[in-house]
Amino acid sequence: MDTVTNVDLERFMGDWYVVASIPTYLEKGAHNAVESYALNPDGTIATTFRFNKDSFDGPVKTYRPTGFVMDRETNALWGMQFVWPIKGDYRIIYLDDDYQLTVIGRVKRGYVWVMSRKPNFSDEEFEQIKDFIQDVGYDPSKLRRVPQRMTLTSQ
Repeated sequence: MDTVTNVDLERFMGDWYVVASIPTYLEKGAHNAVESYALNPDGTIATTFRFNKDSFDGPVKTYRPTGFVMDRETNALWGMQFVWPIKGDYRIIYLDDDYQLTVIGRVKRGYVWVMSRKPNFSDEEFEQIKDFIQDVGYDPSKLRRVPQRMTLTSQ
């Protein structure tokens, strides 16, 4: 699975709304999902993934994996570590020029995440992303929109 050719890590850092995904079992039923990145001095990436479970008012779930840039030439291939010593496959396979929309994929194509800097995600954008993930080998019928109701300041 190809990654994008270059990621400016500092520009990629910050908050991303997870607007659609083929979710892992941990995040099924996620509402208001947000992934936040911060570059650590040692080059690792502090990650916070938080969402409300099963409804907008459901309990808040928070996970804090660490990202490791595996390809320093592109900065687009990471290992995401939830539990030592396992680093999950994390590939930036789409990133628009304005760093407003990204798609994170995995070689096994079991999971994918579509993230945006804003919680609003139009039907047209959703259809375009479905076409993109199909083109890279995913089953687009498994892609689910992640309900977003809040902005980051109200979470």
